[in-house]
Amino acid sequence: MEASTQKHCRLCGRSFFAGPLLRYENMPNAAQFLPDAASLHSDKGGDLEVFQCSGCGLVQLGRQPVPYYREVIRASAFSREMLEFRIRQFKDFVHSYSLKGKKVIEIGCGRGEYLTLMLQCGVNAYGLEYSQESVKFCTGKGLQVTQGFIEHDTYKLNYAPFEAFFILNFLEHLPDLNAALRGIWNNLNDDAVGMVEVPNFDMIVRKRLFSEFIGDHLFYFTRETLVNTLHINGFEIIESSEVWHDYIISAIVRKRPKIDLSPFHLLQMQLKDELEKYICRFGEKKVAIWGAGHQALAVMALTNMGSSIKYVVDSASFKQGKFTPATHLPIVSPDMLDVDPVDAVIVMAASYSDEVVDIIRQKYSIELNIAILRDTGLEEVRPGMSR
Repeated sequence: MEASTQKHCRLCGRSFFAGPLLRYENMPNAAQFLPDAASLHSDKGGDLEVFQCSGCGLVQLGRQPVPYYREVIRASAFSREMLEFRIRQFKDFVHSYSLKGKKVIEIGCGRGEYLTLMLQCGVNAYGLEYSQESVKFCTGKGLQVTQGFIEHDTYKLNYAPFEAFFILNFLEHLPDLNAALRGIWNNLNDDAVGMVEVPNFDMIVRKRLFSEFIGDHLFYFTRETLVNTLHINGFEIIESSEVWHDYIISAIVRKRPKIDLSPFHLLQMQLKDELEKYICRFGEKKVAIWGAGHQALAVMALTNMGSSIKYVVDSASFKQGKFTPATHLPIVSPDMLDVDPVDAVIVMAASYSDEVVDIIRQKYSIELNIAILRDTGLEEVRPGMSR
């Protein structure tokens, strides 16, 4: 095995902690390479170094992937216990997320071992596999499998978009986690779900299973680092648990949607209408605003108040004598309420607004018309009343 060549985290790009966490000598070069009699003389063990990212904490090998990392190689048969576990697990997943009849894809499907079980659960199952030999085997069994491997985030899967995906004990082999997961994300419907499983490094640490390290597995995920990996690549975690005698971390995920901010515009238009109606009751340049904080400045700009407001009051002396950005209203001392009075004041002082109303009533005019900008809109304060 070659010396460590990776110096930075494959997930977040930060540097590793100085020096490896572990260094093993004379290790098998790969789990799937078993020398025969003819090659035995040339087989030599190699060194394996385990590092941890100083940023996100993900534990990983510092070497390049094994030559066959794109291919999924599984045991050709299941034990009875594993078979029963997988069927129960897949049925629960399909039932919980109403996936019967829906398009589901397994990323890295090998020879179709899991696809066959998925079909039994009533989904329209597809597979992606790099090994041409495995693809030929799958299609010979009537499975819908395409030859390929997600190398980049713009990769296009046949028959996409999908309602759900599986990637089972394959993610830890892939050198570019971000490309693989973003590539999957881009081939899903907006409300798609998925099942992601990896070997459980939390359990390996708890039980001190020093023999679990192998060159095939580039990454060693704890529940925390798996969740983080999925989060930064566009997935929400619905649930995660340790399964199969704690050897596997199983995460059920949902494609994280784009946040809908359309209500912001509706509230902006509503507030603009309220402000215009309130100001019209007194006439232009008869109303002042109290508050030159960032929220107040944004409201003034977004509701086009520049031409209708006389001035902006703020008790911060370093703001006085200047002008509001975009709307160009003069910012003045509170004493201006006595020097150049107005008929009404709109208080935009966020959490200090009630305190400002008390100041106006006590120091300037108990009869002044006052309205407070609340989260829900404009709230009038009756003349003569203190908050």
